[in-house]
Amino acid sequence: MQLFVKKLLPAPLLGLMSAFTVAMVRSPEFDNGIEVMDRNGNVIGVSKKAGEKAVMETALSRAVLFGTTFFLPEVLMYFVQRARFVKNPRALGPVRMFVIMSVLAGMLPVSFSMFPQCGEIKRADLEPEILTSTEETEFFYNRGI
Repeated sequence: MQLFVKKLLPAPLLGLMSAFTVAMVRSPEFDNGIEVMDRNGNVIGVSKKAGEKAVMETALSRAVLFGTTFFLPEVLMYFVQRARFVKNPRALGPVRMFVIMSVLAGMLPVSFSMFPQCGEIKRADLEPEILTSTEETEFFYNRGI
């Protein structure tokens, strides 16, 4: 139980907190919406549904980034300690930092590439006031970072 609470439980909690932080910081996009464009880049209107989708995608990518970066080094360090790759216990600190930096460096591009920067939303998912101004079937929005 102690292993679970000290080593494994913080990873999903950190992922959830990261997602929650993104949702709170970008909450104006939930309320006000974001600009929606057609294929040519012309702004058609402002959509709350596109804003919700953009914030959810960003929150999910941050949860994966920080949750994995916290969880995977613990698992890797468990195997390093069990296999006794490191003979000196003092060397475990620098090895742990190297593993954390390596996982973070690997997960950063994965997190940013989970969803495209220019998201796509279907006509049926938009508000009626936007639909009356155009006949386009697919719309695009900037997801943000």
